[in-house]
Amino acid sequence: MDKQEFRNAMAQLGAAVCVITSDGEAGRTGCTATAVCSVTDDPPTLLLCLNRASRNNVAFRANGTLCVNVLAARQEEIALRFSDPNLSGDQRFSGGDWLKGENGSPALQNAAASIECRISDITEVGTHSIFFCEVSAAHTSAGSDALVYFGRAFHRVGATVPEIAE
Repeated sequence: MDKQEFRNAMAQLGAAVCVITSDGEAGRTGCTATAVCSVTDDPPTLLLCLNRASRNNVAFRANGTLCVNVLAARQEEIALRFSDPNLSGDQRFSGGDWLKGENGSPALQNAAASIECRISDITEVGTHSIFFCEVSAAHTSAGSDALVYFGRAFHRVGATVPEIAE
């Protein structure tokens, strides 16, 4: 399979835009990611795929915790900031209002959702690490439209769906 052909196909798979953050022994760090999905709700677990060559890979492992900040449509600038390899950690965090989450990881105020996790397992596949993360806390912002990445561009998805009765 040709890599570019595969990448072109994956560009047609829309995904939520997330900024993954962490703080701890390896310091405060973060990156933009779209390879995030739910695994199970018992126990609440999600997965995150991250290139092994990313400086964040080592830091996330050392810190052991992270926060998946699902971006609202109005937070495109934050997505761009956290995807810029030329910016330092401090420069990345200079945009947005950040709170210290319950696990110590930075949580973005007014994100569509902030999901705090403990890394429970890591599997290596090809060029990427798959982090399995047990969720310890989740916070949502009512009325947020979402930011998605599709066709190599950001798009707004909304309006927010009313709460679903259980």
